[in-house]
Amino acid sequence: MRDKLERWFPATLMCLLSLLITGCGELNVPSGIVYCSEGNPETFNPQLVTSGTTIDASSHQLYNRLLDYNNDSSDFTAGLATQWTVSDDGLKYHFILRQGVQFQYSDIFSPSRPFNADDVLFSFNRIIDTKHPYHLVSRTGYPFFQSIGFSNLVTNIEKVNDYEVVFHLANKDASFLANLATDFAVILSAEYAQQQLQKGTPENIDYFAVGTGPFYLAGYVKNEYIRFKRNQYYWGEPAKIDLLVFDITPKSTSRLAKIITKDCQISALPKPNELAVIKKHKHLELSSKPGLNVAFWAFNTQKPPLDDVRVRHALAHAIDKQNILDVVYHDTADAATGMLPPNSWAYSEALDSNEYNPEEAKQLLKEAGVSNLSFDIWAMPVVRIYNPNALITAELIQADLAKIGVTVNIVSYDWSVFSQKLISNDYDSVLIGWNADNTDPDNFFTPLLSCSANESNNNRSKWCSSELDSVLTQAKATQSKAARKILYQEAEKIIHQQVPLVNIAHARKLILKNTSVSAKNLNSYGGISLSNVVLKQQEKQP
Repeated sequence: MRDKLERWFPATLMCLLSLLITGCGELNVPSGIVYCSEGNPETFNPQLVTSGTTIDASSHQLYNRLLDYNNDSSDFTAGLATQWTVSDDGLKYHFILRQGVQFQYSDIFSPSRPFNADDVLFSFNRIIDTKHPYHLVSRTGYPFFQSIGFSNLVTNIEKVNDYEVVFHLANKDASFLANLATDFAVILSAEYAQQQLQKGTPENIDYFAVGTGPFYLAGYVKNEYIRFKRNQYYWGEPAKIDLLVFDITPKSTSRLAKIITKDCQISALPKPNELAVIKKHKHLELSSKPGLNVAFWAFNTQKPPLDDVRVRHALAHAIDKQNILDVVYHDTADAATGMLPPNSWAYSEALDSNEYNPEEAKQLLKEAGVSNLSFDIWAMPVVRIYNPNALITAELIQADLAKIGVTVNIVSYDWSVFSQKLISNDYDSVLIGWNADNTDPDNFFTPLLSCSANESNNNRSKWCSSELDSVLTQAKATQSKAARKILYQEAEKIIHQQVPLVNIAHARKLILKNTSVSAKNLNSYGGISLSNVVLKQQEKQP
């Protein structure tokens, strides 16, 4: 890395950043922000994960995509591509690339050329070409891209010249541009990759990150901090701060204590039950807006008796969602009637949700010939936007199911172990969820419940429906929003009928910050971007 990954004591780090932030104008020191993060990133390459913790620490801080979104609208804006056109048959996407964009320098890489078409080809061919020298460097695969069948969709990426590329598709896909604007579709350096391959250290590209984003990675110590510095050669609007530190603080109570004592200026994922404490401190401010997310309870439909739709319906009828919303979310979420949240353009409230009805649940279990049912619920050990406390949610479900004679054992692990064990598929059911990466409604269906998502281990229900896949394919082949909305409502009906999962809540996106900080453009989807964070005393300066 450009700075050695030296091991600082956390207290020393906090003292330094306090000096940077609390004034010292006459000392002319750099500006800095400390962000209290909830966990360690699994990697610094967003292509390899679906974890929000990793996305927050990498996608918008270190990288760019070909396209971006205009805040919460469904309109695309220029990123590393300045122009794009789609052929009349919908099978060719032609991109004009931005010129003069520099990749970041590091201790192990000095770029000799600016960003060009070779970097686009490398970034996506690595994913779709199984013979690519970097394809298998990722031990986790490319879960988002695999879940949407990206390698089957993109037949070829053509380099027209150094600043023009064409994506050739096998079939029409109305969500294609949206997927290129997701947090996962970052552009890597082909030159850096080639150098590391020659050195025999190809994995460096995923951990010693080099991108074109507003910050560069200056240091990382697991369980302690990530340090970013402003990229002074950034092609876009420069970051407002010189130094950004992610203070890795897994416990929500510890994050709250740190922001109260001003050791952090922004904190991730405040819990709803902490709101009363937050209100007592005038220097704290809670930003909130509707989120594009869903929390759900997924059944492993490959395990008996959860392979019986009557049993799944019974379990869905047995849980009191309103009680979960009251106890866990404290008025910071809406009850889910389907996959799509109310602020999705394709949303339409379900007419027949699996309402709370314990007697109906008992009758369905009787019809299925199931008695003395006992199974596990795996509960995430970490806070997520869509579920601030999965363990308490699991306990409430456990109590509800006991009322219909079903015994539940709650299982949890450290997050790194939990996420790895999920891949083995050796679970009965799991409390998890999804935070959308873009505003296209397909993002709630194909990555989570398609047959391709099942193959990529992103489909937690292990449920594959040719009927659902057919509807999703039709929706992606249709440009009309009105027609697509009808098709996505048909998808909701199929999911309701088969109950591979029970949707619980759509949570509001909350960010807790010190009033001395101005954090603009909080999106309802995707990872956090901190390049536009401003210290308010800086705003006052001429």
